[in-house]
Amino acid sequence: MPESCAPPDLVRNSKTMLLLWALPVAMIFLTGYTGSGWVMTIGWTLSLSVMGAACLVNARGCGRIHCYFTGPFFLLMAVVSLLHGLQVLSLGPHGWRFIAAGLALGSFLLYVVPEWLWGRYRRVRTATHGC
Repeated sequence: MPESCAPPDLVRNSKTMLLLWALPVAMIFLTGYTGSGWVMTIGWTLSLSVMGAACLVNARGCGRIHCYFTGPFFLLMAVVSLLHGLQVLSLGPHGWRFIAAGLALGSFLLYVVPEWLWGRYRRVRTATHGC
C-alpha cells in the first residue's frame, strides 16, 4: 500500500504519541509515587482508559498490529485498577505493585511479540481511502 494512501498511524505522530500515550504513562508514574489509593485509582484508571481507547482507534484506523492487543489490555487494566482502588477486587497490600508489574510486562510483550510475528500493520483494503 503506498504511503500516501495509508491512514495515519497515531503512534508515529509525535503530538498524538505525546498526548495519548506519553502523558498517560507519566501520570501513572506520578500518581504511583503518591502512594495514595484514590489518587492512583483515578490517575491509573483514566490513563489506561485513554491509552486503551487510543489503541483501538489506531487499530481500526491504520491496522497497527500491536494496537489490536494493547487496546483491550489497557482497558482491562483500567478496570482492574478501578476495582482494586474501590476495594471491590482485593489484590492484597501490594496490589498496586502487582498491577504495575502486570502492566509493564504485558505492555512490553503485547507491543513487541505481535509485530515480530505478523509485522507492523495489518493489510487493509484501501478502497475507502480512494487508492
